[in-house]
Amino acid sequence: MNTVVLAPAALPAVLPAAAWPALRSADVVYAAGDLPEVTRVALDAKAAPAPEELLRATGAVVLVAADRTDPGAAALLDAGAALVSVPVPAVVEAVAVMDKLRSPGGCPWDAAQTHDSLRQYLVEETYELLEAIEDGDRAALREELGDVLLQVLFHARVAAEDGQDPFDIEDVAGELVAKLVGRHPHVFGGDEVIDTAEHQQVRWEELKQTEKRRESIVDGVALGQPAVALAGKLGQRTGRAGLPSDLFPAGDTDAEQLFRLAASARRAGVDPEGALRAVAKRFAADVRTAEASARSAGVTPQDPPTWRHHWPH
Repeated sequence: MNTVVLAPAALPAVLPAAAWPALRSADVVYAAGDLPEVTRVALDAKAAPAPEELLRATGAVVLVAADRTDPGAAALLDAGAALVSVPVPAVVEAVAVMDKLRSPGGCPWDAAQTHDSLRQYLVEETYELLEAIEDGDRAALREELGDVLLQVLFHARVAAEDGQDPFDIEDVAGELVAKLVGRHPHVFGGDEVIDTAEHQQVRWEELKQTEKRRESIVDGVALGQPAVALAGKLGQRTGRAGLPSDLFPAGDTDAEQLFRLAASARRAGVDPEGALRAVAKRFAADVRTAEASARSAGVTPQDPPTWRHHWPH
């Protein structure tokens, strides 16, 4: 019986296990024109003839193709050939789609983007994801996670084209794996014991400090993050190092007071950025409620003196 084996271009080194019995018993193994050269060479397969010749071939024929739409594969399948395929993980497909968008013949807009031009989208998508989490919206959460993943894939694809220091998504993922394993010695080997989440947080920072050879306890704090989050992070980082809170800025300016509030909140286990955003969102909702109440009473909501009578209590 003839067999068509699909070896997707996104996984050139992967063949389904079910394909091997057919390959071993085949009288001839052909490689379709869309098959990556690395796969054809590894299989020592012959270049596939025209579809009509494939159909006339005698004995057990195996055609290895990247896609079932290949003319030879389509002809054999229409004639009753068995199909053996391996599902391509969606993440792998996403990488392949991103690659096609950036390649010649792809999308002009995608091809023109740089790390710098993409920054605004990364920030926007991150905040949209944060809002989905805060709202408990599962559908939006799934969608926004995908949008953030797109930014990771996009930046990795742009990085792969750098002439001086190229790296790709495999390098990014590999570095992440090494980091996760290295900072969890209690999970991936060794005699170290971590009993609580708090202990793990402290140990993570210790390992990171040693790994990155940082000289200051505030090295590595992203100074570009929102100010309230930054103040909180600095408060947390210095608190873990044992610095007392009386070393916080002691002035009476609004900014200094805000810093002390945010830094102290983070030390107390409160996320000041999230807490302040929750209050701001509640205030925005109260404004909308007051406006609606004023309109229903026939009052112009833009008239400040009328608001007090319609404000939610």
